[in-house]
Amino acid sequence: MAAAPRQDVSDARRIVVKIGSSSLTTAAGGLDADRVDALVDVLVKQDGRQIVLVSSGAIAAGLAPLGLTGRPADLARQQAAASVGQGLLLARYTASFARYGRRVGQVLLTSYDTSRRTHYRNAYRTLDQLFAMNVVPVVNENDTVATDEIRFGDNDRLAALVAHLVRADLLVLLSDVDGLYDGDPSRPGARRLTEVTGPDDLAHVEIGRAGRAGVGTGGMVTKVEAAAIATGAGIPVVLTSAGHAGEALSGATTGTYFRPTGRRAAGRLLWLAHASAPRGAVVLDAGAVEAITRRHSSLLPAGITGVEGEFAAGEPIELRDPAGRPVARGLVNFDAREIPRLIGRSTHDLAAELGPAYEREVVHRDDLVLLRP
Repeated sequence: MAAAPRQDVSDARRIVVKIGSSSLTTAAGGLDADRVDALVDVLVKQDGRQIVLVSSGAIAAGLAPLGLTGRPADLARQQAAASVGQGLLLARYTASFARYGRRVGQVLLTSYDTSRRTHYRNAYRTLDQLFAMNVVPVVNENDTVATDEIRFGDNDRLAALVAHLVRADLLVLLSDVDGLYDGDPSRPGARRLTEVTGPDDLAHVEIGRAGRAGVGTGGMVTKVEAAAIATGAGIPVVLTSAGHAGEALSGATTGTYFRPTGRRAAGRLLWLAHASAPRGAVVLDAGAVEAITRRHSSLLPAGITGVEGEFAAGEPIELRDPAGRPVARGLVNFDAREIPRLIGRSTHDLAAELGPAYEREVVHRDDLVLLRP
């Protein structure tokens, strides 16, 4: 049966387009100028639309200039390659968009930048101002400084979160494959899914983890995960190859269309749920679990029974039930070493003994997101 017209795709005004390393570079590293120009040719024709380009390729672009034959396994050399390659990548985009009199602006992010309230607002204001000045934002993870604890892990996830950040109407994921298949697309009989309406449609789909070119970090599994994040926040997604970008943006039934499954989440809480890596955990009693999951309350010291890990105030932690299962994630207001003396006590008693700074929540409800009901 033919897929229904993608009216929400053709009607989208603010769009995030993500392109992977393998669609921009050679397998040995180095940017392919013709591929970059082909993508830009499509994007500048989107009259009346605002485009955010989330572009991989910085590390891959830095391989050849550094004499590296493949993506380094260690973080330090990845960061060095990104440092060299990011400038080359942006320069290539700058030159390509300049053919049409368009300017680009670089925006480098880590999860640290956007899980905190003030940083989240600053990121949004920067992107919104670039739109107002008719500048195309080119977004990438800040690979030169990101550590394992604050990495998004892949630009597919980053793109889904950026789509939420800028309140996009559409996310387009461009790969080296023309959609999601029910098995390895190189095998005879593999069928491309034209539409995914929810998780049940993927129950029997074999999803690969490695890209063909070997210069990226994702594979189809990260794209499906990114689609789940975006559609769960009310944003439709189209997954296709870079060569079909124009068709995808027009609303044609190319690639795989992921239908929205949820509503937009509140601001940066989506980032807190999907982009941050918890640095530790606190264990809650049954009453505290009930309070945060059913009554949407803040976490108070009285409901804590234990603390795990080493973390500082302001960092993300997990909130676990008495069985050790994660129920929420939040930004903690105390260092891990401070929490043992707070356990099981009221904020009133703590303030009387330790001072007014202790008459506050361990995790405020505005800095807390549930991981399950």
